[in-house]
Amino acid sequence: MSVIAGVLIDWGGVLTTNLSDAIGRWIAADRIDGPRYRAVMRELIDQAYNGGGESVVHALERGELSGPDFERDLAARLLTVDGTPPEADGLLERMFAGFERVDAMYEMLRAARDNGLRTCLLSNSWSNRYPRDEWDGLFDAVVISGEVGMRKPEPRIFRHAMGLVGLDGAQCVFIDDIEANIVAAQALGIAGIHHHDADTTIGELETLLGVPLRRA
Repeated sequence: MSVIAGVLIDWGGVLTTNLSDAIGRWIAADRIDGPRYRAVMRELIDQAYNGGGESVVHALERGELSGPDFERDLAARLLTVDGTPPEADGLLERMFAGFERVDAMYEMLRAARDNGLRTCLLSNSWSNRYPRDEWDGLFDAVVISGEVGMRKPEPRIFRHAMGLVGLDGAQCVFIDDIEANIVAAQALGIAGIHHHDADTTIGELETLLGVPLRRA
């Protein structure tokens, strides 16, 4: 049996506070019609992750569709509580502005590296900005979907990430908040942790690795 030697990890909703909290703040700030937003996103996400065929989300995440083009597409599908479409320009930045870093997860990654594990960020990008200045010494490799033309849950992006850290599936664990991505990783022999909160995820990872990953 191979020993786990690498951690592949998502960013939004894993190293940050969860997406629903950030979206809730944006809905309130931009006065978005919440039920309509949820219906629109449910359809888009179902297409993107549950075998519903190609969609604008696939194109956005692979970098085939620009952020401004996606913003115009999404704004045209949404309404504010006043019955008018929201401002398209800067829509994605406003949507994700509520993300906050989860310090415990950053500390976990540093502890993992201190214990000799290799780490790789593996994130599907929605043309959003990443806090790269916070990542010094945190990752051995960074894989962002729009920069490599691949997206989770495509097997090739997992293989790409593993190649960058020089490991195979049996030597890696993958942490993500989207179940479809976990299932795809497990099909390649990668151990999966479906993230819900920092304390539970860190506990599961400590059990898997057999090393402490938080401050005493």
